[in-house]
Order: sequence, then C-alpha cells, then structure tokens
Amino acid sequence: MCKSLMDYMLPAMTKENTKDMIVALFSRVWGDGSKRGLFGGERGCIRGNEKKLNGGDETKIKRKKETDDTKTTLSQSLAEPKWGGSFFTLGEESAGTRLPLHFSNLSTSNCEDAKFPERPAPAKAVMRCFSLSSVSFCLLLCLCFESVSSKNVSESDLQQASIPPRGWNSYDSFSWTISEEEFLQSAEIVSKRLHDHAYEYVVVDYLWYRRKVKGAYHDSLGFDVIDEWGRMLPDPGRWPSSQNGKGFTEIANQVHSMDLKFGIHVMRGISTQAVNANTPILDTTTGGAYQESGQVWHAKDIAIPERACAWMPHGFMSVNTKLGAGKAFLRSLYEQYAAWGVDFVKHDCVFGDDLDLNEISYVSEVLKELDRSIVYSLSPGTSVTQSMAKDVSGLVNMYRITGDDWDTWGDVKAHFDVSRDFSTANMIGAKGLNGNSWPDLDMLPFGWLTDPGSNEGPHRYSNLNLEEKKTQMTLWSIAKSPLMYGGDVRKIDTTTYDIITNPTLLEINSFSSNNMEFPYIASLKSEDQDLGRQLRRSSKEMETKYTHSLGLTSCTESKASGWASESLNQHLERICWKRSLGNNHHAPFCVHKRELHLLDEENIYQEYQGKYHLVATNRIKFCLDASPKRKLTSKEFKRGTFSPCRWDSNQMWELNSNGTLVNSYSGLCATVESIKDTTNSGGFRSWIATGRKGEVYVAFFNLSEQKTVISAQTSDLVKVLPGRDFSSCKSSEVWSGDDLLTNQGTLSTAVEMHGSALIVLICN
Repeated sequence: MCKSLMDYMLPAMTKENTKDMIVALFSRVWGDGSKRGLFGGERGCIRGNEKKLNGGDETKIKRKKETDDTKTTLSQSLAEPKWGGSFFTLGEESAGTRLPLHFSNLSTSNCEDAKFPERPAPAKAVMRCFSLSSVSFCLLLCLCFESVSSKNVSESDLQQASIPPRGWNSYDSFSWTISEEEFLQSAEIVSKRLHDHAYEYVVVDYLWYRRKVKGAYHDSLGFDVIDEWGRMLPDPGRWPSSQNGKGFTEIANQVHSMDLKFGIHVMRGISTQAVNANTPILDTTTGGAYQESGQVWHAKDIAIPERACAWMPHGFMSVNTKLGAGKAFLRSLYEQYAAWGVDFVKHDCVFGDDLDLNEISYVSEVLKELDRSIVYSLSPGTSVTQSMAKDVSGLVNMYRITGDDWDTWGDVKAHFDVSRDFSTANMIGAKGLNGNSWPDLDMLPFGWLTDPGSNEGPHRYSNLNLEEKKTQMTLWSIAKSPLMYGGDVRKIDTTTYDIITNPTLLEINSFSSNNMEFPYIASLKSEDQDLGRQLRRSSKEMETKYTHSLGLTSCTESKASGWASESLNQHLERICWKRSLGNNHHAPFCVHKRELHLLDEENIYQEYQGKYHLVATNRIKFCLDASPKRKLTSKEFKRGTFSPCRWDSNQMWELNSNGTLVNSYSGLCATVESIKDTTNSGGFRSWIATGRKGEVYVAFFNLSEQKTVISAQTSDLVKVLPGRDFSSCKSSEVWSGDDLLTNQGTLSTAVEMHGSALIVLICN
C-alpha cells in the first residue's frame, strides 16, 4: 500500500507543491470527505500551528537554506508540548543547498472544530482524528519501501511540469462565455471524477474580462473590464466574486480547496481598450505610476499598434519590451495573477505565426522570479518548426505545435507528422521553465462542445466517432502531449470518461520513455488477408495534386534562404522563391514589391524604413499577410493569404542579402513549400515507447478509409530499442483487452478505419 502511495506522490512532487502532495496523501490514507480513505476513515484532520491544513493554501510553510550533500531528508521532531504529536521536514538537498519544508505542530487532539467548507461531509460522517505517530510510521515505512524498490526523491522529481500537465480547459465547450457558476460546477466534477487520474488543472480560457452583452464577440472593442492601470479584470456580471477588486482570488481559493490548480488564458501585450484610454503604467515596486526620465508613462507610450494580434486586431497588441515601462506593465500583469492564486497561464497570440520572442522571454523571466510556481503555456502553434520551438522550450512548460484542434478527423490526422518531427528532434520533456517543457497537441474535443468563436456554450456533441477518439487519445498519450479535456465535464458520458481515464494510456503519458514513431510496419486490407497478397509498405488512395504553401520559420534555418529579387522594368520589381519545389512542376511563387509610403509619424517610418509591401501579382491593392487573419485549425494549410494593403507590421517585409525574407510582425522568415492539395489520402502509422517497469508499448494507427491489418516484426523492434530481447514476449491489446499471439516473430492485428490498436509487450 505504501509503495502505491509513493508512486502517487513522488513523480508529481515539486518544490512548490510538496505541501499539496502531503495533504493529498493524507486524504488518500484517511479519507477526504467525499469517499473513504485507504484506512477506512471518512476524513483526516491535521491542525497547523496557526491555520488548518485542509487542502487549501493557508498552511504556513517555513523555508530555510543549509549546506549538506545531495540527498532528500525526511526528519521527525517533537512539536510544542501543547499540541503533542510530531512534525516532518521534507526537503531537497542539492548542490550544497537545502530547502526543507516544515509542517509543524500537527494536532493529535480533538478536531471537532475543524471546518471543511470545500466538501460537505456526509450526514453521518464520522470525524476521525488520527495520531501523528501513525503518520510518522506510514511515511517512514513508505520511504523505506521506496529506497529498496525505487529511487529516492531527486531534483528531477521536484521540478515544475516534470510530467505533461493534465486538466480541463473551458474553450472547446464554452468558447468565451463561461460564468463563475458554470466554471465552479465543472471544477467540482473534475475534482470528484478526474483528479484521481491526475487531471489537476482547471483553466478559464479567453475573454473572461469581456462583458457578455449585446454586440460583444471575440474581436469586439470596448466591452472589456480593465482597472486604472489598464489590466484586465474578470467581468463581474459573469464572475460576481470578483467585485471590489478581488479579481480571481475567491475562485482560486475555491479551486484550491478542491485540491485542484487554477489557470487562466491571457493575450499578448496590452489591450486596445487600455491604449485608447491611455491608462498609466503601474510600477509594482512603488505602488504608483511608473516614472522614468522625468516622465509618467502611459499605455500609448509602450503600445505597438502595428503589431496587433493578427487574428484579433481589435483586441490586443504588443508592448515594447525594450522600454522600462513596457517591462513594468508586463510585470504588473503577472504579479497580479500570482496574487490572485493563479497556477497556470495560457499565453495566446505570441507563438507560431504570431511569434513575439521578446514578450515570451520577459514573461518567463518574471515568472521565474515570483514566489508562486506558475506553469507557462503558449498557444496556438500554427506553422511552428523545431527550430522555432527550441528558441522557447527552455522558457516555458508547454507550447502548442499546431493550429487549433477541433472535432474533425482531418484535425486529428494532421498531428501525426508534426508529433513525429518533434519527437525526432528530442523536444519531448526537454528542459523548460523551472523544470520541463512539452510539445502540446491541443485539447481533447470530446463530449459536449461549442463552435470556434461562438457566443454560445455547449450545444452539440463531438463529431468524432469512437475509433477516432481512441486514436486521438492514443497518439496524444504516446507522444506525451499535455492532456487537457475540452468537453463539458458536467455532461461527460461513460464512454468518453473511460477513454480519457484509461490507466494504461495515462501511465504511458506520464512515465514512458523512448517515445518515437516506429516506421517498420506493413498493412494488408482486411478483405485481402486470406488471399496471400504481399503486405504493402505504403498506400495511395487517390491522385495527388500539389499547391504552394507559405510558411514561416526561424531566419537562422538554412531553408529560409531561397528568395531573390528581379526587375521586370524600371518601375516594377518582383520577389520570387527560387528554391526547388521538387518534381511537382508548378510555376514559382512570386509577389510584386512596393515601397511603403511616408507617414507623418517620423519615428514610425524610420523603424520600418527599407521594408515594403508584397503585392499580389493579379490584385495590386492586396498585400501578403505573414499570419492569417483568423485562427487556423490543425488540418488547414496556410497557402499565403492576401488582404487589403494597410500600415500593419504583419504586411511589412524585408529581403536580406542572404536570400531571407523577414516579416516585421513576428521576426520570422518566409518559406514556400509544395504540399498535397488534399487531406483525404490515407495510410498507417505506428509509435513505440518503453514503460518504467520494462514493458514495451506499440501503437498501430489506421488512417485509411477501410479496416486494415497492421503488422510489425519483433526483430524490427530491436532497430529502435537496441539491446532488448523480444524472443519471448506476452502481448495484449489495450482497447479490446485481448491477448495477442506472436506468430513467427510477427505482431499483427486488425485495426478499424481511423482506429488504433495499443499493444503492451512484456518480455523475458
């Protein structure tokens, strides 16, 4: 039993959440008021020196530094005589620094006055107090088990996002319209039904500050609630507990009382509404307006209007992080979020096509300096490359690598190539902000949903069929993506619940290693399997056509260098992509160059001097956009969009002598690729991973439009897992529960259209 408790605690324990893990352990052992604990009690009760330890954030935690060797300590000492019992010191000692966490003066006396408002006890609940000697015995025994059967707690166990974060996000089901009542109802369901499966974050997605009134929508202007410093505040009409300047404090407290963590969505920079109001900038070190060089700084001094978010141009724009006032504004935002009790921030319109590396870097710096641990997430990830991701992975904890994922098979299928590429680049679980970082495949759009950009809440059921949901959950798990459920948890059905809580998939998602695409597979149509036809290594289901696709990448990549300028006459110059597009035989991609016209604002013109518009060859009033004017879904290819020419950094370009074409909005360089003009072609894929107990996981994916038998030779497994012996293995398939026979070294199973099979191999 103690071993299972340590398996529960140690992998997810961090410096910042050790207290929460101890509380969760006590709940597991003695009960948490909603169900019986392992020892049969209805509820555990521990009283701290000044405040109760009841699952919230009120317990005092003392921190100190000492010098010692690298190890982890769990010590027991006598508490003050008036309480009796014991207290523990659980801490990390590494690199000569010791950071113990003390839970002092834990009560062994009467707990009848203890209050647990977050979870009303059953009418006949028996409030049982427990002796700290029992706690001492259990925890020390647990450590003994852990020391002989596994490794002790190390620095890696105490990192932020040491495993892919898991939780629920409101966007897929509520868009921007969710209310306090709906959110807390959802959080309670997550706490009761999903928390035991490590779903711990509940996240309010975008526009929580927008008033839900007539005329308001995702890109409306003038409907937001801001404070005197231009910072967003929750709409009190939807979030009544936020009144009187409380922000999300009470919501966060209630979420924490459910043993969950609270997250919010934020946009890039500063809101257009704050810029129009020209609000002063808060200096959090003084509590007053930011002053520098004898000037009081305001929103218009730091805003960059020509760098408005491409898909929300009326909503938010970048701030100048080269200015002290620009940094002060961003710092005031994130210090406020920490004061509210936020544990997770999803930062939007700063990555992918909308890259703002300066803002990401500074926000990461601020978060690192905060006393509170906050997981840092970036979204969306349209056109993200491995090179671009490497620039940010060390600054964040998770980052999207595709456009928005919705409930279509095309969106699911679009994730196979990109997840393979990021695995190959060793980006899964790389070093991140105060811990690790994870490529994020986006939310799981199962159950009851809304529509993109809708003003409605959940009103329709997911369009994905059962096999497609299993495929998505299997890929997300074996690629070790963060798992954020997107459907309405209040209406979650049994089938969906079983998929997202499948214990084998969650084990793979958290603790597997060597996760990669496995290319050595073959397929056979199910109706052909008795005809003795040769297994095929690839398949084409229709004639392939190609078209141009404009992409963005880091300007340091060699593939970014491929542009050249040529004069058509003395007045007209064009810029073309000269790199080879393979054997697809279509005309090169070209645009006409047009100089920018001088504006009255001399300083603005100087900043963009030497840059120009790129005009469509057949429409002289339409200029090339670097980033699309709307959010793209995962399945959509960005072929290069043109819109009416305007003074917007998204349409400003500069051709460098090395053949790179750099955009002023994101600082990324343009590339052109030749892509298939259809997403209907089929195929089959496979992934492999190893478990922490030596097991091997092999996943087969059938992307085609018919049932297919997919096979792999066990001898090929050694090619990606050298040194392993696969001569004697037992295998079973997770979704069906069937045992599989390995016939002459062949692992084979039939997989439904758009379906998957997940095989667990246990070998001698």
